[in-house]
Amino acid sequence: MSLSRLEIIDPILRFLPEVDKPKRHVSFKEKFLWTGGVLVLYFALLQIDVYGVDPSALDMFGALRAVLAGSAGSILALGIGPIVTSSIVLQLLVGGKILDLDMSQPEDRALYQGTQKLLTIILCIFEGVVYTMSGVYEVTVPGVFWIVVLQLAMGGILVMFLDEVVSKWGIGSGVGLFIAAGVSQTIIQGSFNPLLDPNSGQISGAIPAFIASILRGTPEVWRAGNLPSMVSVFFTFIVFLIVVYAESLKVEIPLSYSRVGMRGKYPIRFTYVSVIPLILTMALFANFRLWAGVLSNRGIYLLGRINEQGRAVSGVAKYLQHPGDIFNYGLSTPGYALHTVLYVLLVIACCVVFALLWVELTNIGPKEVAKQIHSSGMHIPGFRKDRRIIERVLSRYIPAVTVLGGIFVGVLASFADLTNAIGSGTGVLLTVGIVYQLYQEIQKEQAAEMFPIVRDFLGR
Repeated sequence: MSLSRLEIIDPILRFLPEVDKPKRHVSFKEKFLWTGGVLVLYFALLQIDVYGVDPSALDMFGALRAVLAGSAGSILALGIGPIVTSSIVLQLLVGGKILDLDMSQPEDRALYQGTQKLLTIILCIFEGVVYTMSGVYEVTVPGVFWIVVLQLAMGGILVMFLDEVVSKWGIGSGVGLFIAAGVSQTIIQGSFNPLLDPNSGQISGAIPAFIASILRGTPEVWRAGNLPSMVSVFFTFIVFLIVVYAESLKVEIPLSYSRVGMRGKYPIRFTYVSVIPLILTMALFANFRLWAGVLSNRGIYLLGRINEQGRAVSGVAKYLQHPGDIFNYGLSTPGYALHTVLYVLLVIACCVVFALLWVELTNIGPKEVAKQIHSSGMHIPGFRKDRRIIERVLSRYIPAVTVLGGIFVGVLASFADLTNAIGSGTGVLLTVGIVYQLYQEIQKEQAAEMFPIVRDFLGR
């Protein structure tokens, strides 16, 4: 029995609970209701605090909450971290040919998905232990260590199943939905919240604070510290416009459906793999940050030292942590320029690697797309009806836009983080990309409702 093909754990996978796939066509309205219901449940779970820990403890992952899609102190503190981490591990194993899986084969794809679910459950338990042991959460009630771990693990597993419900019964991806919802909430609160910040005593929202400063006769477009300002609002809007423009850039390959005389186009967008590489990159950085905290608390600085404020001040962990916005840190922090350059280069490199891996693992490379187009009865007008011809044409564009798209999301996310965009620059970029992708999914669903032949093509 080959370990590389994971058959050894196949008996275990059969006992894992899973959300059944719909055995009938699910209407757009029903998918919309499932997606909305899951989102409401997700927000409700965010309000449930973990019993036995200090809710006011320092959030060591505050800068990465946009990507983790969790909430410090709640049972969903792990967020999507275990899901994305398991995806990273399996991508690297399959991409490095350590695991011999052909993702175009249904049985191998099912084995991959089952393994990812098992690994996610293991990571939920493991990260729950690590969070509690590392001091991320300070246990305040004696004798409840394992109860805290169980709450964190169950929260992560619930997120996994909610993601599965959205993927099979809803619209888009649960992971993307949770990220977009959390960041949108942060942006709205950061922009319009009229209440006072409990730490500084100032108005929390950037726009109400700006209006109040005008009424005082001293207009303030920038505020010191981490409070959002009109500068933050401005750069958030700029990032929004850049992402929307980039999402509209595409190359369209003309297609002809000879059996019914229908013509169409296969769009290859500039952001071909969307924001998935950025999600994977930031999750990878979060895992390094977690382990640096665990080791640092025990006096081991192999990955770097973490100070009392929860920031990495040395080692690898320091350069996998964004250096802070340029307005608060750029002029006063020694080594800020070097830190910034290394951080940006690392983000870009990881985004490119994950983009290339994602194309291979999700069967959206030139060979797989050409096979899909050819099997649906379509061909490129002016060329022979040959799958190799379609593959050759697609090969001119897909590898190039994959690399360029990875570079783009890496550069833009880094730029937005450095300008203190509300919800974090990474969060804004992810949210706009996810919402745009969700919009495209809705368009496909509506087209499938109107034209059954389109539904058949999309189903392949």
